[in-house]
Amino acid sequence: MPASRRPDAWKAAPAGSPAVGTDPRFENGPLAVVDVDAGGQVLAYCTGGLVLDVPAKSIPALVHWTLEEAKLGQPKLSGPGKDADPLIVLTEAALRRYGLPVALTDEERLVGRIPEGHKVVKQLARADWKLTKRGFGPWARIYRPATGSGRTCVQLCIPSWHALDSRHWADAAALPPAELARVLGVYASRVMTPRGSTAVTGLELMTALHPPTRASEPDADGKRHSEHNPGSLGRDPVDCAPCEAPDGHPILKGLPRFHVRGPAEKLLEEAYDWARPMTDAECTLRHLVGIDVNMAFAAGANGLNVGLGEPTHVKAPVFDPKLPGSWLVDLSHVDLSKVKVGKEWVELDGSLLPSPFTPKGDRPDGPAWYATPTVAYAVELGYEVRPLEAYVRYENGRYLDGWYNRLRDAYLATMADLGVHADRDPAEFLTAMDGYKERDPQLAIVVSAIKATVKGGLGKLRERPRGEGWRPGEPWRALSRPTWRPDIRAAVISRTRINLHRKIVKHAAFTGQYPVAVLSDCVVYASGGESPLDFLPYRDGKPLPGGFKLGINPGLVKHEGTQSVLWGEEVRERFDAPALNLARYIKDGTVTDVDNGE
Repeated sequence: MPASRRPDAWKAAPAGSPAVGTDPRFENGPLAVVDVDAGGQVLAYCTGGLVLDVPAKSIPALVHWTLEEAKLGQPKLSGPGKDADPLIVLTEAALRRYGLPVALTDEERLVGRIPEGHKVVKQLARADWKLTKRGFGPWARIYRPATGSGRTCVQLCIPSWHALDSRHWADAAALPPAELARVLGVYASRVMTPRGSTAVTGLELMTALHPPTRASEPDADGKRHSEHNPGSLGRDPVDCAPCEAPDGHPILKGLPRFHVRGPAEKLLEEAYDWARPMTDAECTLRHLVGIDVNMAFAAGANGLNVGLGEPTHVKAPVFDPKLPGSWLVDLSHVDLSKVKVGKEWVELDGSLLPSPFTPKGDRPDGPAWYATPTVAYAVELGYEVRPLEAYVRYENGRYLDGWYNRLRDAYLATMADLGVHADRDPAEFLTAMDGYKERDPQLAIVVSAIKATVKGGLGKLRERPRGEGWRPGEPWRALSRPTWRPDIRAAVISRTRINLHRKIVKHAAFTGQYPVAVLSDCVVYASGGESPLDFLPYRDGKPLPGGFKLGINPGLVKHEGTQSVLWGEEVRERFDAPALNLARYIKDGTVTDVDNGE
């Protein structure tokens, strides 16, 4: 057992720290931040305030110590899954001690690793340790091939090599070791031990909850074998449909070189980026109020039936809202000025609404490819659909439910630690949200990382080539993963956009109010008052059924920001852009330059 101590400042675990692991194999938690104190002693700061002495004099010795003595790691998240490898975070002082550079050169940062000739890489090779194909970079994985059921692998995280992206982890890389251990420890206990960026971890979480294989029942000789795990994406990648393939995919090799695929050739399910000029009546109001859907894409994944296997091409199919797939169908006849809301037909001002069928909110002008939730919504609005063809997935299931549940629980638990609880009344909720990040800036970092895990994990389902000398028409590395599934990403985005449009239509039918701008999960309305409660139709504390509801749960909304109508008009005039998307700037009102929506 390694020597341990608890410095005076860390006698008690700080609020919100995970309990040290109950599994005796991992009793010191999932990870440690390794640092060197003023006296030259190497210390490992674990979760819950525990500090261990580290005797290791080199990186190979540190890997050995981590696996043999440190008692770090995390139990598997699913029956047939694998335990999480221990994570060691190296501070700048630890990098110096172990002969590693404190920062990568520009060239090293571009290739994402130190050279193979570096002395530490050679030390590892001499000690029979291997590195993955990614080499020794910000998230290095050091392992020996598995023998039997045991895995020998350690994950390194090097913050000063930009392992912790400041867009998602804020200033976590600059935190003192014990505080960084707390931030990463809370994330590990509630989501999973980080396996790389938040995007990589989001994708790895899907696999950890649905491992591709499981042990079979014993055969006649009592032996178990590896077999497909039902409900998972399996071990082997499947080809996407041609319409689901991003430009440059090998499946599109036969297309002319500069051919631009239109909506009838390419599935384009993306988040909203829509805005319109304000009406005269809206210009007489004083405020623009933005509301934002919590964890919108997680909520879009919840309960969603997605394809598990490969697509089947069908000509002139009958549309089935329960069947995941991509459908070529003409939805240009859907008229938003007369739609069904529930069982009633309602008349709306369709010119003030975005189309639910395109990211830019334009009405389609002919056949286009759509994911199942989009076509199902056209039917829900009261219109007939007749697909021309489809790529459907007969093998399907609710693959993302466990993923959603884990990320939802992580988000709600961390927001509760920050004083924002579920089931608050609307006014209390708005008050609790005001300045919540200042209550515990470290836990606010965890919230940011959880949100990035959702968006990044879904983005990874359609990862594009990352340099590596790739040329259009050639396969790229991500295509070899079973989790490269652009159809699943499209279905989640489709469902998220449709969920938002349904609320916008409900709100318009009931109040006569229409959005001025929509960006992804943020909607801006003109209002007489500064608060969402000034335009959301609450009665006796109860929201409009099926409309916007204030609250912290995924799918409910929070206040994004309020600016004046005069601000909105001035900004649009300054950039000579009457339909500039004000949702992009509503939070703090700062507009540096008109951005192109990337």
